[in-house]
Amino acid sequence: MIGRITRVPLRDVWKHEAKDFTKWLQDNIDVLNEMLDFEVTRADTEQPAGDFYVDLVARDDEGNPVVIENQLGKSDNDHLGKIITYMTAVEANKAIWIVADPRPEHIKAVAWLNESIEPSFYLMKIEAVKIGDSSPALLLTPIVWPTEEGRNVGTTKKQMAETDILLDEFWKGLLERARKRTKLHANIRPHPGSSWSSTGAGKSGLSLNYLIRQTWAMVDLYIDRGKDAEEENKKIFDEFSEKKAEIERAFGEPLEWLRLEGKRACRIGKKIEIGGYRDPKEKWPEIQDKMVDAMIRLDQALRPYIERLRT
Repeated sequence: MIGRITRVPLRDVWKHEAKDFTKWLQDNIDVLNEMLDFEVTRADTEQPAGDFYVDLVARDDEGNPVVIENQLGKSDNDHLGKIITYMTAVEANKAIWIVADPRPEHIKAVAWLNESIEPSFYLMKIEAVKIGDSSPALLLTPIVWPTEEGRNVGTTKKQMAETDILLDEFWKGLLERARKRTKLHANIRPHPGSSWSSTGAGKSGLSLNYLIRQTWAMVDLYIDRGKDAEEENKKIFDEFSEKKAEIERAFGEPLEWLRLEGKRACRIGKKIEIGGYRDPKEKWPEIQDKMVDAMIRLDQALRPYIERLRT
């Protein structure tokens, strides 16, 4: 015969969180080792951390402090804040938060912490269960823990954030330099973290774009009149292409003519290969000046043909 597991209210097992449960966990600290990817030993209760006291401070395999905070109720911001404070105070790089009812927002918060910073955070759900008339037993369920995948995600997010900052700074410098020479893009504010900055070219579906990449840049006329307009886009491109020699003569050097077969849009542009946003910032003014110069010449070379378009 197979018995059925029933859950027991935690307060029926441990009346007081600090006096009963924390003391019980101190005496039975090995129960955590079944759930962790490291071992904890030597748990001490009510360790001082400034004006506060940590529920438990244990030691990991290498003797480093591990903060353990218990909560026989719903997780809350107060306890999460205390955990971070305690870790700082005792110089711990691991924390275990044992809680009866972990809120979704705190699950997300702990996952974010594991992605964002070096210390490791373990969130566990505590329950008391019994089978038939047996004595209550502790049931711990890991909810969130640090993983290599999570660390990699965090590293990627950090790199993306750093890239966004670089791009925003690059565009600020470029547009400031551009406004001194042309009204093109004068009122444009690129989307945060964007790798391109665009302004209308005077006809529907045509735009003049700056593009910046890690090691190169580009200016182009982008032709895209939207959904179901592939044929129209190609027709406009072909009209310009028929005047390729005249346009390149006006521009002053060869351009890239990208009809982009199989795709809806087309583009005509100039790639600038002296550097990109990953180059030292001291080089940015040179790159930005080259981009602005190429944009002005591209607009001047194409403007007569853009204006001749019927729509």
